[in-house]
Amino acid sequence: MALALRLWRSLPLGRSAAPGPRFPTGAAGSREQCVLWRLRGAEVMGNPGAFKRSLLFSALSYLGFETYQVISQAAVVHAAAKVFRVEEILEQADYLYESGETEKLYQLLSQYKESEDAELLWRLARASRDIAQLSGTSEEEKKLLVYEALEYAKRALEKDESSFAAHKWYAICISDVGDYEGIRAKIANAYKIKEHFEKAIELNPKDATAIHLMGIWCYTFAEMPWYQRRIAEMLFATPPSSTYEEALGYFHRAEQVDPNFYSKNLLLLGKTYLKLHNKKLAAFWLTKAKDYAAHTEEDKQIQTEAAQLLTGFSDKN
Repeated sequence: MALALRLWRSLPLGRSAAPGPRFPTGAAGSREQCVLWRLRGAEVMGNPGAFKRSLLFSALSYLGFETYQVISQAAVVHAAAKVFRVEEILEQADYLYESGETEKLYQLLSQYKESEDAELLWRLARASRDIAQLSGTSEEEKKLLVYEALEYAKRALEKDESSFAAHKWYAICISDVGDYEGIRAKIANAYKIKEHFEKAIELNPKDATAIHLMGIWCYTFAEMPWYQRRIAEMLFATPPSSTYEEALGYFHRAEQVDPNFYSKNLLLLGKTYLKLHNKKLAAFWLTKAKDYAAHTEEDKQIQTEAAQLLTGFSDKN
């Protein structure tokens, strides 16, 4: 605006102070066009007020364009900085997760619980669930964390339906909440859970965890007791069902994608072979589970269970 005012004050006040603009009469424009431009130029130059307004308008338009460019460039820089910041947080979060720093990870991600970034939100859902699983977490805190995790996973999925991890953790969290809402609710959500596990596998066929979880879904419904089947029959025209063979297929597929990625997959391979009365292969996989290097409390629990099952073999023999 200051520039526009300076231009305004510097304009000539007399009619003859500035000559009219000249235009070519050759190939670049016709004689009639040149006459027209001269007439219009004379009109403007013959009217100082009109000329001043015209020049002021041009100056303001230029200033507006320059301002727009500055704002646009600032917005791009801000967006780039924001993306860089999110990527930096994700790197820290993944490092803490791989290091088994569950509480530090949760503290880090909790600062961004209002984020709209799906990658941050599903990681926060996972961290909330991991805190709930710790032995030092009270039952009351565990319940709050389980529902909190579901909310974060749901928001992650709303922000990005193409995220395989958001589908996976949403399904896991729905299943966890079922532990507090009763067997009826758990069975009622069975198809929804399956749907999201299958979508996660479709989006990322190389994610061994999603494949493993689909195996657990099959194993759970293969061993479902009769009274739970009755509930399922009341809830669905076609109740969810599966077989140990189907579960075994998923557990093996997960192992092929990422060998020894998870002690529980090894344990469930052994337990599924036990269900299918194949003791030789059951012993093979249970031994691998028992000898698995423990990094978490869950790994230690699985080592203990595998050792007990193997001892059962020895006692019967």
